[in-house]
Amino acid sequence: MPPLIPDNSHKVVTIIGGSGFIGRHIVRSLARRGYRIRVAVRRPDLAGHLQPLGKVGQIVPVQANLRYPESIEMACASAYAVINLPGVLYNSRRQGFQSLHAQGAETAARAAARCGARVFIHMSALGADLQSPSEYARTKAEGERLAGGAFPGATIIRPSIVFGPEDSFFNRFAAMARFSPILPLFGSGRTRFQPVFVGDIADAVERLVERGVPDGRTYEFGGPEIYTFKQIMRFTLRTIMRRRLLLPIPFFAADAAASFLQLLPNPLLTVDQLRLLRRDNVVSAAANNEERTMRGLGIMPRDIEAIVPTYLYRYRRAGQFTELEERLADSGED
Repeated sequence: MPPLIPDNSHKVVTIIGGSGFIGRHIVRSLARRGYRIRVAVRRPDLAGHLQPLGKVGQIVPVQANLRYPESIEMACASAYAVINLPGVLYNSRRQGFQSLHAQGAETAARAAARCGARVFIHMSALGADLQSPSEYARTKAEGERLAGGAFPGATIIRPSIVFGPEDSFFNRFAAMARFSPILPLFGSGRTRFQPVFVGDIADAVERLVERGVPDGRTYEFGGPEIYTFKQIMRFTLRTIMRRRLLLPIPFFAADAAASFLQLLPNPLLTVDQLRLLRRDNVVSAAANNEERTMRGLGIMPRDIEAIVPTYLYRYRRAGQFTELEERLADSGED
């Protein structure tokens, strides 16, 4: 007999920035648990892809913008839980680190508190540090501090690199390998990462909402294995069945290139991102010891070996048929 799903239809969960890569998976996970979901986004007309993830009327996109606190409070009205997800990888004229990561986190937390939400969950990032040379990491840490001040008991989640079908990490390097004979290894590729599956993050958020406890803890989410950047690049090439030169690039040389690339409208690389790459991006020993991790929430995280090949196959020469094509070529059949 399948487990009974509790009746959560009377509970509203507001997800700020819920139409993006991570947000859509959280929406799906909470919809399966029966919650009514209000997705607060700047352009509700572009969030229609979320509605088929639940029952008719269960998922409702609403217009809200972190630059206008009144709109966030309206989106959070009567919410049982509020989840704040927005983040950017580089500064732009419309959205900057300080306004989105720091001030935006405070705006969301204050709205959740004023509206009487029981739970507030804020997504930060592994490596968040007020003393970091990276503005991204500093503003993420400042956002954590401001959110905790505005909503006592705010729950913070810090994921490592997030992977999944729509990710901007494995897909980006696999796409580069289709056309470029070289893939860069910044700083010789020694930086360590602990990639975490987006579906596991969604399950973890669901469990934190289900608990309904404003515990004020900071959770660090990573996958079951730690990889160096070089190992990740080798895995990507092996998965898409392509041979490319992995070229070590010292950080000082990469900084010079990034200083020009970051002037583009959608830069492939920025100096600030390179500052992040100088530090390992893995779950801390303290988080492991205190069970502020995936396993601490009862989730066994899935590895890149199990998930990434299911969506990177499209970067092979013949897509999902590449292996068959190569076997036929070796045997002389057609």
